Amino acid sequence: MTTVSQLRKAALALPGTEEGTHLGMAAFSVRGKGFASVAKGGWVQLRLPADEADAALAVHPSGERLARAGTPIGFRVPLTDVNGKDLNALVRAAWTHRAPKRLVTATSQDGNDGDLPASIGKPATGALLGAGITTLAQVATRTEQELLALHGVGPKAVRILREVLAEQGRSLRE
Repeated sequence: MTTVSQLRKAALALPGTEEGTHLGMAAFSVRGKGFASVAKGGWVQLRLPADEADAALAVHPSGERLARAGTPIGFRVPLTDVNGKDLNALVRAAWTHRAPKRLVTATSQDGNDGDLPASIGKPATGALLGAGITTLAQVATRTEQELLALHGVGPKAVRILREVLAEQGRSLRE
């Protein structure tokens, strides 16, 4: 169970984040693009790409997709139904999705890139971050083909990611 203050702490820890309000509730943006907000009833709303929203929905069944004019734009879940670690990861993924790629890459080079192994190299790290993939858990939701389709991710990076995931008892999606 998390609170608005924990959401605030997670969001404001990310570079370029500004806090404002949306309909009288806390809202967070990066360079003018909203990525997280609180809605009535204590729901946290996160702007996420479709695959990230699918992964979040699989882990948090009390959540639901966010859509605007019939177009999926993210995920929302009651704050009380998500733990702090998951909230941090979701907020980071939403920030990565909405932040300018240059800011995401600069953050990555400062060592704030989740648990992605440095041994995959800067091009692969930048490609993953640019696609909103900031953690090994998110890597595990992808297939080898999906990873290789990202400009900057090659066979060596995929091999390293497979090895690191295997050490943790996980693997890429088949």
